[in-house]
Amino acid sequence: MTDRTASSADAAGAPASERTVLLRGGEVHSPADPFATAMVVERGHIAWVGSEGAADAFAQGVDEVVDLGGALVTPAFTDAHVHTTSAGLALTGLDLTGAPSLADALRLVRAYAGRRPADRVLLGHGWDASRWPERRAPRREELDEATGGRPLYLSRIDVHSAVVTTALLDLVPAVSVRGDEPLTRDDHHAVRRAALAAVTPAQRAEAQRAALDRAASLGIGSVHECGGPDISSAEDFAGLLGLARERPGPRVFGYWADRDLEQAKALGAIGAAGDLFVDGALGSHTACLHAPYADAGHTGTGYLDAAEVAEHVAACTEAGLQAGFHAIGDAALTAVVEGMRAAAEKVGLARVRAARHRVEHAEMMTPVTIAAFADLGLTASVQPAFDAAWGGEEGMYADRLGAERARTLNPFAALLKAGVPLAFGSDAPVTPFDPWGTVRAAAFHRTPEHRISVRAAFTAHTRGGWRALGRDGAGVLVPGAPADYALWETAELVVQAPDDRVARWSTDPRSGTPGLPDLTPGGDLPVCLATVVGGREVFVRPQG
Repeated sequence: MTDRTASSADAAGAPASERTVLLRGGEVHSPADPFATAMVVERGHIAWVGSEGAADAFAQGVDEVVDLGGALVTPAFTDAHVHTTSAGLALTGLDLTGAPSLADALRLVRAYAGRRPADRVLLGHGWDASRWPERRAPRREELDEATGGRPLYLSRIDVHSAVVTTALLDLVPAVSVRGDEPLTRDDHHAVRRAALAAVTPAQRAEAQRAALDRAASLGIGSVHECGGPDISSAEDFAGLLGLARERPGPRVFGYWADRDLEQAKALGAIGAAGDLFVDGALGSHTACLHAPYADAGHTGTGYLDAAEVAEHVAACTEAGLQAGFHAIGDAALTAVVEGMRAAAEKVGLARVRAARHRVEHAEMMTPVTIAAFADLGLTASVQPAFDAAWGGEEGMYADRLGAERARTLNPFAALLKAGVPLAFGSDAPVTPFDPWGTVRAAAFHRTPEHRISVRAAFTAHTRGGWRALGRDGAGVLVPGAPADYALWETAELVVQAPDDRVARWSTDPRSGTPGLPDLTPGGDLPVCLATVVGGREVFVRPQG
């Protein structure tokens, strides 16, 4: 459709294409005109949106006319929480997310070790013992046998714990090992640093390209990279931003999870935010709770307290940077709220609100913390796929917390009702890039009272990610907005009825609401035909 030769991606915004393109003969999802069938793109921005008849006036003055053939045009998705290199390593390497049992996982490890004889450290991801009939993690002696005694790092699906071989432990003598239990906290961070340090620059670039290409193929035009010294490395973070500037692909906006603000600035980060850990994860029993886990006699792990949160938020606010934290458990979220309030008392509530600080995951919210998020102007960067994967009466959340507490998790409807901005993401590789699946997961939350409309979920996964960056005019197809959009092959569009958020649907055009695909569970999701960033194609589905 547009020029495929001269393009490059900038981590802070792709340069505009000089071409003027008219797209017509489709369905354009735009609040500027709910009946739009055509759109003009000029210098990397949306210039006009309107009806087919009015499009004739533009046909002679453009460089290219594209017949959409009935395709749906929407804003490109923004994935607001990504670990790009790790996501790429899962795509190109050992991915255990589909392993149905411990025995199958060990067979996959053995086969992978045989295929990668030259790797200094074998890397894998995605095991989840809660889904296996054996109900336990791999033991070290089993991994030693499967790898032939080579160094191996295998992260749990939530990336907050890992199992490793003896040979990898030998490379990190400071780790205090306790039997065969998965490594958590500082021990996990130490072995992860050692494992990722063995990744060569060529392997890293290959993984980053693979992840960004996969995102583009699914209609994702922007990602928020969540890096940090305990997650990746400064070299990894800088390498990704450099790669994004040099090749066509999704925009990459980087968050660096460190309390060293000068380091964050030097790396070109949007904020000292992202996965700055206040706690861990529920699956690894490291999320910090007020009451003990239902299946463990403790309350998890806290990494930062309210005073440390307050100090970081105040410093970021004074420096003009976004602050942000990873917080999942109810005790961790209480610490975030108390710290944010203390910072607001120091630097002023209006300045804290204006900074648009953010919280990643924010799963165990209560009415008190929801109200505080709204009052403080915090963005909730959340992952609906978590509920799809682990929610429900018999899911991992119920195992860890009991059914009653599990039903309170991820209360998207209550957050929106209170006025808390939502930005949707995947946390890839924890859950895969799957934007329409993410929208479906929010609209059909396993707990009905937490469901939101398809339209609200779609907005959280498009415009919401841009708003989280402080860019209110992007993520929507209106004149003046960046020309970041995707073309979709989809079934008939529907408009959700206002009296029922999920169950009933309407095609009544009098609603004046742009239609979206029917995402009822069991149906096919839209197929991405092309993704465009800044007016330049970054993905085109091969014909046939």
